[in-house]
Amino acid sequence: MSFLKVLGFDPEKHNVKTEIVAGITTFLTMAYILAVNPDIFGALEGMGMPRGAVFTATAFAAIVGTLVMALYAKKPYALAPGLGLNAFFVYTVCLTMGYSWQFALTAVLIEGIIFIILTVTNIREAIIDAIPSAMKSAVSAGIGLFIAFIGMVNAGIIVDDGGTIIALGNITSGPALLALIGLVITSVLMILKIPGAILIGIIVTAIVGIPFGITKFDGVVSSVPSIEPIFCKFEWHNIFSVDMLIVVFTFLFIDMFDTIGTVIGVSKKANAINPDGTIPGVKKVLMADAIATVAGAAFGTSTTTTYVESASGVASGGRTGLTSFTVAICFAIALFFAPVFLGIPSAATAPALILVGVMMMSSIKDVDFDDFSECVPAYITMIVMPLAYSISDGIMLGLISYVVLNALSGKFKKISIMMWILAILFILKYTIHIGG
Repeated sequence: MSFLKVLGFDPEKHNVKTEIVAGITTFLTMAYILAVNPDIFGALEGMGMPRGAVFTATAFAAIVGTLVMALYAKKPYALAPGLGLNAFFVYTVCLTMGYSWQFALTAVLIEGIIFIILTVTNIREAIIDAIPSAMKSAVSAGIGLFIAFIGMVNAGIIVDDGGTIIALGNITSGPALLALIGLVITSVLMILKIPGAILIGIIVTAIVGIPFGITKFDGVVSSVPSIEPIFCKFEWHNIFSVDMLIVVFTFLFIDMFDTIGTVIGVSKKANAINPDGTIPGVKKVLMADAIATVAGAAFGTSTTTTYVESASGVASGGRTGLTSFTVAICFAIALFFAPVFLGIPSAATAPALILVGVMMMSSIKDVDFDDFSECVPAYITMIVMPLAYSISDGIMLGLISYVVLNALSGKFKKISIMMWILAILFILKYTIHIGG
């Protein structure tokens, strides 16, 4: 019982069985990341990031982050490398900007350290307040579009035809057809509110892919793949470049607002918000998130963040760190099933990316489309991310347009000092190409 108290468990208020079931429920709803993260990082396999190593790093980051949440914050929230953040790492920093994955890992490490400092000093609130709410919503929606686009491209639903830039692929056979079948299966499961719908959808789609000749499993249980190729592989010679500043800022921006939004949403679900709107223990939650990011960078994966899927466990009655501790144990067990997760093809993970993208698009409803000083910058942010294949370009152009449009319209009071600084920095980045 003493250990349960460490997890914030009170036998007079909580039930052990309920907390454990809630933890298993949360794990089932977010375990898809064990298949999706290695699949996304598979684009860098030729650059020295083995999918097996990324799988292990993903699980380790989730285990450490969730354990910190359980033991330190004592909250029923689970963590793992975030979707959108991993896409930015792979497709923007490495494949578009041309930097090494070591450079990107160093940026994640620096971002995590900065997040820790901001949490300790409470500067975090000033930064959050300085960014317009429409821009916060637009970033989430834009990332939703971006990762859905990545899923479609990886599955061959959308292809480069050399003429119209992009076009519809052959959706009557092969990976594209399998992905569409998986999209239907997973969508129906989500409509029916089946716990673990995304994970179940991925597994069923992968099984359907066996007779297609697309899915090839090499077993069920194995030893844990080594993370040695990517463990603590940092690159320090570019840390003072403007590109590093931009990359770190983007990681920090997404992580900070994603975590805050998730914590608020899940806390509402748990009825854990004070009458004045504050959230008990929120500082410890943010600290757990920041520590998890630093640990994840050391293991060799992108920014680790609090998962909104934690709401499923909360809805099942999870209220303490015992729920998140259970999630961590589940991730530890999953480590020994690497062949299953690594055998899942892109066509089976594409539906997960598309549907997570759908969920992230929900924030668009918070953008005031009757106010063009708000909706135009938000729209630029959202549309640039998938079309320029860059989350950072979407954020930078969105922030620049917000400052320029509101300044030219005489709405100076809407523009914070931080927004002015960021806009000037980003304009310099584009106009004189500093930092490469």
